[in-house]
Amino acid sequence: MDRRDQKQCSSSDPKCLAVDLGAGSGRIVLGGISGGRWRLSEVARFRTPTAQDSGSTYQRWDLDGVMGEIGRSVPQVVASHKPASIGIDSWGVDYVLLDNQLQPVGAPVCYRDKRTTGKMESIQKRISRDEIYRRTGIQFLPFNTLYQLASCMEQEPAWMEAARHFLMIPDYLHFRLCGALSNEYTNASTTQLCNLNGEWDRALMDAIGLKHSLMQKPIPAGTVLGQGTGIASGLKVIAPATHDTASAVAGTPLEDSSEAYISSGTWSLMGIESATPIATSEALAMNFTNEGGFERRFRVLKNIMGMWPIQKICEEQGLSDFAGLVRQAEESEPWRSIIDVNDPQFLNPPSMTQSVLQYCRESHQPLPATPAEFARCIFDSLALSYYAVRQQIETLRGQKLSRIRIVGGGCQNHLLNQLCADACGLTVIAGPVEASALGNLSAQLIALGELENLSAARALIPLSFELKEYQPKAAIPSAVLRRFADLLAAREMKGETCA
Repeated sequence: MDRRDQKQCSSSDPKCLAVDLGAGSGRIVLGGISGGRWRLSEVARFRTPTAQDSGSTYQRWDLDGVMGEIGRSVPQVVASHKPASIGIDSWGVDYVLLDNQLQPVGAPVCYRDKRTTGKMESIQKRISRDEIYRRTGIQFLPFNTLYQLASCMEQEPAWMEAARHFLMIPDYLHFRLCGALSNEYTNASTTQLCNLNGEWDRALMDAIGLKHSLMQKPIPAGTVLGQGTGIASGLKVIAPATHDTASAVAGTPLEDSSEAYISSGTWSLMGIESATPIATSEALAMNFTNEGGFERRFRVLKNIMGMWPIQKICEEQGLSDFAGLVRQAEESEPWRSIIDVNDPQFLNPPSMTQSVLQYCRESHQPLPATPAEFARCIFDSLALSYYAVRQQIETLRGQKLSRIRIVGGGCQNHLLNQLCADACGLTVIAGPVEASALGNLSAQLIALGELENLSAARALIPLSFELKEYQPKAAIPSAVLRRFADLLAAREMKGETCA
């Protein structure tokens, strides 16, 4: 390691707490650097709670439940390990409104709720698709915050009238920990209301009639928000890259610009890190996004529906041995049935099992019958999605990719990692699993002056964790690629996408 890129940790080797919230599960990780290596310890893991909003039909996040999970673990860790700070990251697009008494207004509605149906199209009658993309560089997804807020103004005008502050989910949880009102940049960038200069875009706010005063000026990842109170007493509260994918990419040991990443979890986020956005008409046509990253880098990426379909199928069919299911899928017939995972019918169906069966039936493919066949269908389909996005990235960059790094919980799926290598024809390096927590902790340690910069944090990752390499073994049959291209073309003709 180049010593110019690393500031050695002080002899005290301070530890930090990363609260990493995914749409499916959350975890609290205690971590720091000791002896030139990252040292992580999982403090707690819990299912991210949701609830049905009382008095409405909205699917909402149970943020009091999240705070309860944090409160059950953090004070004990503070007492026993004396960490220096805490920071929270989560999924993007969702938010909380506060009134003039700093109390929540309405419900923190989940992005999977159907309230935004048709809203994206109606907004584009007021301000064109091209103009929105030129300003923000953000992909068009029906649940983007822009369309959520527009839906809220139409369906719940009393909420918007009472609202005085707008906070993304981690911003709100940080507020609960220390009282600071903030909008952190990386998560703000997911809203499609933040422009490529990192500022809230007034023209877009005006297009939906949103009060400018609701938003705080976006702050950079790594900002110290204040001293914690209550369950966070004794801790500095530091805003990391609060979008979990921004933290995951920060926790990916990227070595050069020719590498792509896949943050693999409930969603698969596949892209590259770039010093500048790629917000061209070609990128718009491909629906690529330019989300904000740590140190104001851009995450030029594509959303792919990740483990969500198999997570739901496991839940519906009462399957708990996921590792065993992956082994069974490996023995199943490959490429028998494939789906376009980004079809809207897989976003939040009443039954994922029935949705997959219906899709295969309508596309005249064999129907999966066993859990292993369902799993193989989804893993094969994800690998084909990676193949398609790899081609698009290379077209946008005008340069071939050298390899793909897969991080997050999904990188433990050895079958999917190998399928990715086969489909993309590239070396795949899997790990680390806790990339989001690592990125979160990196931002905190940099803010505390214990690490010089992100390059220093990343350089320690290969020294600290086992990374597994996969080489391409078998090319995807051309007939399978043609079948998948036909499925994508059918969706594009309908003009629908959920990712």
